[in-house]
Amino acid sequence: IKEVKYTINKKARRIVSMNITIAGVGAMGSRFALMLHRAGHKVTLVDGWKEHVTAIQKDGLQANLNGEEVVAKLPIYLQSEVDPTLSNDLIILFTKAMQLEAMLADIQPLIHDNTAVLCLLNGIGHEEVIEKYVPRNQIMIGNTMWTAGMEEPGRAKLFGNGSIALKNLVADPKAEQAAYKVIETLNSAGLNAQYTENILYAIYKKACVNGTMNSLCTLLLANMADFGDTTPAHNIVVKIVSEFAEVAKHENVDLNVTETVDYIEKNCYNRDTIGLHYPSMYQDLNEHNRLTKIDYINGAIARKGQQYGVDTPYCALITELVHCKEQLLCAK
Repeated sequence: IKEVKYTINKKARRIVSMNITIAGVGAMGSRFALMLHRAGHKVTLVDGWKEHVTAIQKDGLQANLNGEEVVAKLPIYLQSEVDPTLSNDLIILFTKAMQLEAMLADIQPLIHDNTAVLCLLNGIGHEEVIEKYVPRNQIMIGNTMWTAGMEEPGRAKLFGNGSIALKNLVADPKAEQAAYKVIETLNSAGLNAQYTENILYAIYKKACVNGTMNSLCTLLLANMADFGDTTPAHNIVVKIVSEFAEVAKHENVDLNVTETVDYIEKNCYNRDTIGLHYPSMYQDLNEHNRLTKIDYINGAIARKGQQYGVDTPYCALITELVHCKEQLLCAK
């Protein structure tokens, strides 16, 4: 394994190195940490998984990065033991949804007046939690289409390409300028970020991917391509996406069902790209015996459906089935 070296992206001229904290260093947090580190930014890691933290402290953050074995010696803290003197220009939130509030409470000393906080968690409604700990004008929300997987504590498997869509939460010129600065930083690391006015559309679209691939692959013990090969797959995906779209209408988001289903099937079933991937929820529950984020994906649609008077039988049933499986496996 060779140690990762700084490789500043020459196309991103004069990008100023940022002090960045990754809060939640699972698979996706590991990807962002490595890519930002390779671009020359000062990256600090914070996580609540003790075995993972210990492994990185001992041997560095290791990864198979598109077939290349790499390791990066990065500072990492248990979230209950963060160094309150750390300076942060940017904090990227990558916890599991149900762990978000505890993380924010623990890292409160790291959030300063000029610290941008970017939430890239899967799911819907996380800003309501973040606002309890961070001023609204410092919050950015978005989603990412990058993929990643954890192989063991301290080691990730990172493959393929992806993108990021984000926007400042408050409609304010200064907040928008800060968002563009974050985008420049992310793009200096090749993370393909862009500013998106209709960020709720991007979040709902990604939630549709998770609400189909994550939940169904978890229940069926299948990767995405194998699920896509089954006869009922198309109809099930259409039904789930239709429920997301009906709920989204009540939040002024126009989600085209046909286009979204086509996007899922073309991208997620492709065995030459990410089709053989087992989604993060599958990994959490079936490989690591962890509770899932189902309540923030299909569960969120079921709750919002009740609120708006929209029937969501598929999302409601999937949510209950995942909870059944969590209990049967004694997930924690």
